[in-house]
Amino acid sequence: MRTMMRSLVVCFLTVVVILLSTPLIHAQDLSKYRNFSFGMTVADLSKQIDQKPANAAVLHERPALIEELTWLPPQTYGSSRPAEPVDQILFSFYNGALYRMLMTYENSATKGLTDEDMIRVVSAKYGVATRPAAALVNFPMKPSYHATEKVIARWEDPQYSLNLFRSYGDTFAIVMFAKQMDAQAGISIAESVKLEKEEAPQKQAARVKKDADDLEVDRQKNIKTLRP
Repeated sequence: MRTMMRSLVVCFLTVVVILLSTPLIHAQDLSKYRNFSFGMTVADLSKQIDQKPANAAVLHERPALIEELTWLPPQTYGSSRPAEPVDQILFSFYNGALYRMLMTYENSATKGLTDEDMIRVVSAKYGVATRPAAALVNFPMKPSYHATEKVIARWEDPQYSLNLFRSYGDTFAIVMFAKQMDAQAGISIAESVKLEKEEAPQKQAARVKKDADDLEVDRQKNIKTLRP
């Protein structure tokens, strides 16, 4: 009897372990898109896309360094279907570390596809999606997008979030980010914008004074050299 009970307990525990392990076995890696992983430095990512780190645009320097780098994947034109379905990728860096990626798809590659079609395509790589009602994703520093976009579907875990949406009504796009760094970057961007507004009058006054000083230097030089 004891042997039978022991066997049943072992079987039960085995089933529990398998059930608990299954989500981990099938969980998809949301920490990367293709070969680009969150936390990569500007230099490492630039090397992958054959660009120079200096090409990264500095958007904010205080209280944290915020940079962006745009990559246009090489396209093979001349056929009805593009060889590369992604039109461009915008990489965002927080203090030198990659924390957000925005992928915009080529229209001709997704023409005619429904939301459900795209969800199936993305789910094949990243697992089961959720369809949260009225969910939005923020773009704190991308003027070509609205401040927020409505999410079609979302894939996420405690550390990362991937969001599918439509830009301008018909172009599919994906934005994915590392949650903790994205929150820190958002706070830093808001603080930087606040500082810039507070310092704007002083900077404008300094520019006006510099322009006046430069004009006076030119005036004095020309007074001495001009001979009608």
